[in-house]
Amino acid sequence: MLTPTRLRPGLSRLFPVLLFLIGLLGLPACEAPQGSASGVPDALVEGPGPQRAANGMVASVNAIASRVGAEVLRGGGNAVDAAIATGFALAVVHPSAGNIGGGGFMVIRFPDGTSTAWDFREKAPLAAHPEMFLDENGEYSREVHHNSHVAVGVPGTVAGFAMAHEKYGSFDWTGLVDPAIGLAGDGFELSEALAGSIGRSLRSMERYPASVAKFSKDGEAYEQGEVWKQPDLARSLERIRDQGRDGFYLGETARLIVEEMERGGGLITEEDLARYQPQERTPIRGAFKGYEVISMPPPSSGGTALVQMLNVLEGFDLAAMGHNSTAYVHHLTEAMRRAFRDRALHLADADFSDPPLERLTSKAYAEALRAEIQPEKASVSSPTDITLPVESLETTHYSVVDSQGMAVSVTYTLEAGYGSKIVVPGGGFLLNNEMGDFNAGPGLTNARGLIGTEPNLARPEQRMLSSMTPTILAKDGKLVAVVGSPGGRTIINSVLQVVLNLTVFDMEIHEAVAAKRFHHQWLPDALRIEEDGMTPEALSALEAMGHTARMAGSQGSTPSVFLDPETGELIGAPDPRDRDGGAAGY
Repeated sequence: MLTPTRLRPGLSRLFPVLLFLIGLLGLPACEAPQGSASGVPDALVEGPGPQRAANGMVASVNAIASRVGAEVLRGGGNAVDAAIATGFALAVVHPSAGNIGGGGFMVIRFPDGTSTAWDFREKAPLAAHPEMFLDENGEYSREVHHNSHVAVGVPGTVAGFAMAHEKYGSFDWTGLVDPAIGLAGDGFELSEALAGSIGRSLRSMERYPASVAKFSKDGEAYEQGEVWKQPDLARSLERIRDQGRDGFYLGETARLIVEEMERGGGLITEEDLARYQPQERTPIRGAFKGYEVISMPPPSSGGTALVQMLNVLEGFDLAAMGHNSTAYVHHLTEAMRRAFRDRALHLADADFSDPPLERLTSKAYAEALRAEIQPEKASVSSPTDITLPVESLETTHYSVVDSQGMAVSVTYTLEAGYGSKIVVPGGGFLLNNEMGDFNAGPGLTNARGLIGTEPNLARPEQRMLSSMTPTILAKDGKLVAVVGSPGGRTIINSVLQVVLNLTVFDMEIHEAVAAKRFHHQWLPDALRIEEDGMTPEALSALEAMGHTARMAGSQGSTPSVFLDPETGELIGAPDPRDRDGGAAGY
């Protein structure tokens, strides 16, 4: 594989932009600063299906964004650089979840096998308090909790990208933001899927004039094939390019955010924005059948729950049960049930609580949980137990590996699809509604199962609990795969099943990603299986065991990258559930 080199600032800024624009025009690529032994640059490979490449690979929910990241790799950037460029591009071409007004997580595995994790999850404003989602009568208000300016958390994406780049990037910052600026300013053709998504969301944006202006033509929906330009977003990205994190958290952009907060009764102030800092954390690590699992620690619940479930399942002969057989689904469901119970009872931002991570991820605790599972009878999730607030399905994930074997797994989000639906006037970007991931209120209980567990109540500068599970898999000191998914609390179980597909059933990466999935989250006590995920007979057998099961819809999206141990090639596998998804490498 090739060795990336740091480029001169001017060249590193322009090169990925030139290559990206050339690619859009369908012209042959010019010579890159690095290339094959012959001096000719390796050709970019890209497409909606699995792609193989020798030097670097990006897989995401959007083919345009994957190409942006791959061109950064091809131009000499490392996996962190490519992840940042891909993330900024997704903020333009995948607005339902790609963002600069939200937050997320990044897990990095370095070529020497060491790893780290970046937490750029949103924070509660300084004015937040546990009772903030109650109305004037002391009653819980879902509208305030999820669909108001009060639901907006202090964004973390830009700060997280800037800090990760400062510490681990090798490419000039401007070259990572410029492709997104070009996409926003010059526009890009709307796919059928994106045009339809925007059109369906317009009604929910009607009360926000800046949102309607951004996502429509004077209220008329865009159509497939139209060129969509976002000039305000381009200018916001230019400030980020020129000033780094200060271009978002100070100055013009910060002023625009605070003005919108004041208009709508939100809580975020200039002080909140100026104080925001991402946090580098120690990843959650586990071992499963000889594989090393590296994932995100709190405030993500994903890594802890993933390792806990793998520990429980390691004691069963899953291969003998058969993939998605009645026995297999039953045993995984019982592991899911227990992990999600512990998630609700124990996990929150570790800066504000002391979750028992060592116990939850221990083999001894898993053995005790495994002993509770009956092979032919479903457990019952007590309706008097504790559950958590609803998490949106609208998140996005992408996976990156560079020529040296550095791997990056990123999951980030606005929470709901198109976040709060609030576009910052003059800023051109959506704000999140992540405060909805805090518990509704202290001790609050109602017929829907809401209750206020202490660890995940809203407090000033606390990060809300998340299910995002960016994960990296290794074995014998070598990279195996980079995985992750959107999907609210289904994220954890989607990642679990991709990992099992690779490690237990030895599936090809595209098979592991495409395979049917299912989900149980303790409460409500319901098993959801993807459409056509089981035979009717197998479903009936599960119900006879005591499971409340239904089969419908789809679950998650897991664009992944796999290192072929035989050829050394990287395989990018978009999820076929994504109509605009793609992988790109060189």
